[in-house]
Amino acid sequence: MRRRRAPDRVIVLDTVSETILIGREDRLERIPADSWRTELRGARERMAERLEFMTPDHHRVRRLAVSALTKHSAPLEPAWIARELKIELRRVKGILEDLERHLFFLICDRRGRVTWAYPVTSISTPHRLTFSSGEQIFAA
Repeated sequence: MRRRRAPDRVIVLDTVSETILIGREDRLERIPADSWRTELRGARERMAERLEFMTPDHHRVRRLAVSALTKHSAPLEPAWIARELKIELRRVKGILEDLERHLFFLICDRRGRVTWAYPVTSISTPHRLTFSSGEQIFAA
């Protein structure tokens, strides 16, 4: 901050640039706010491109996984998902593979059960979520 004197007042010039703190891995990094704003431009379009592979059934499976993990706090069997949504088991397994392959939506354990569906997980983590309904679960 610089101060400049005028005959009847003090003018303070703020030379500190605007910055944003970004969490990356286990640290916070300070980046110029303009760089962050530039990154945000087009975010909606980039996200839409990431979701292009998803059919309505993909969305149904993912939504069910999030809500059921929240209610049951236990891994979800593909056969249970298939029954709940009235989708063929083979199709559900393919959808789960697609969602997991795209590294964004969910993770299955070695037995093929859904254990993680952002933002929740049945696996113990240091983070807990409590919903207004009173339901609690670990945060992914």
